[in-house]
Amino acid sequence: MMKQPIKILTLTLTLSMIVGAPLYADDSLTVKTIGVELAKDIAFESIKACRKQGFQVSAVVVDRNGLVQAALRDDLASRFTLQIAEEKANTAILSGINTGEFRQSREDIRPELNHIKGIIIMQGGLPIELAGSRVGAIGVSGAPGGDLDERCAQQALDALSERIEFAE
Repeated sequence: MMKQPIKILTLTLTLSMIVGAPLYADDSLTVKTIGVELAKDIAFESIKACRKQGFQVSAVVVDRNGLVQAALRDDLASRFTLQIAEEKANTAILSGINTGEFRQSREDIRPELNHIKGIIIMQGGLPIELAGSRVGAIGVSGAPGGDLDERCAQQALDALSERIEFAE
């Protein structure tokens, strides 16, 4: 007598899993993010690139959510450069483009954006993409101009381009 309710229960559970599966297909997402080893190497390459030009800077790499993965300050860089570099990296995450371009394209609301905690609308932040996915960003601060900060960040990304391009 017990076999009938068990069969119905089994059939009901099986049907609910088959029919219900599409309803919950997006409950879990697979995302790419930057790993700490690559983040550390990008930050250090940025500092080395600026050192070659005579600048003492800080470099901060954040993940796709704006969480710090690596933060390095060169020996004589001001402590405030760490904060500014992180805020530049966060702005690159927010905008999805380099912070210099974002600054130019949003002159209309730049003063308001600078009041948002954790971002700063200054040149020197670049997004980091792996295989077409934005996985993080780098911000550099301390050179005498955002264009120079950005150049150091770009040189680091260029130096590690093959590793970045083929990262899994």
